Amino acid sequence: MSNPPPLRLTVESLACERGGRPVFGGVGFTARAGELVAVVGRNGAGKSSLLRVVAGLVPKTAGTLRLEGGQAERDPAEHMHYCGHSDALKPSLSVRENLDFWRSYYGDPRLGIEDALDLFAIEHLADLPAAYLSAGQRRRLSLCRLFVSRRPIWLLDEPTSALDAATQARLAGLMRDHLADGGIILAATHGDLGLALSQTLTIGGV
Repeated sequence: MSNPPPLRLTVESLACERGGRPVFGGVGFTARAGELVAVVGRNGAGKSSLLRVVAGLVPKTAGTLRLEGGQAERDPAEHMHYCGHSDALKPSLSVRENLDFWRSYYGDPRLGIEDALDLFAIEHLADLPAAYLSAGQRRRLSLCRLFVSRRPIWLLDEPTSALDAATQARLAGLMRDHLADGGIILAATHGDLGLALSQTLTIGGV
């Protein structure tokens, strides 16, 4: 059996509106397997909105998005992990229960829950309600979602926010491993991700 072709995500002339007002327009790029695309721009330019449109969470008003090399029976969004500004945690559930929910939601299990928590050194918090976590711990738990299910495209919105230097370095290493495995990362950022960038996409609004 031949190997499937490598991933390629192509975006052409993408545009988004909110409440009838344009957020961005004319955005285009191609991201291939093993590539990290940094999305940069001023506050309010539409970086977060772009990630949400690519993830299928916000409708586009123009343009096309095409994924090649993935699983044909799945939509492009089903190949993607999205980590936004919100850590998307239920405060009353424990750390373990939150992560178990996301693994069930995404399907296609990868690492076990304890193994994923260990990646970010929060396995000792597994039984603690998420409401008791610090901002940095919540961010680490949110990032654990990337590892409990297999999805080759990561859409990360300010992924290093609230992380200390050691955890930022750990995340950079895990992102590097994902790229080496043929994954794609699209990351909105204001700072240095600690990795060589394949391309930089500047969003300037319209």
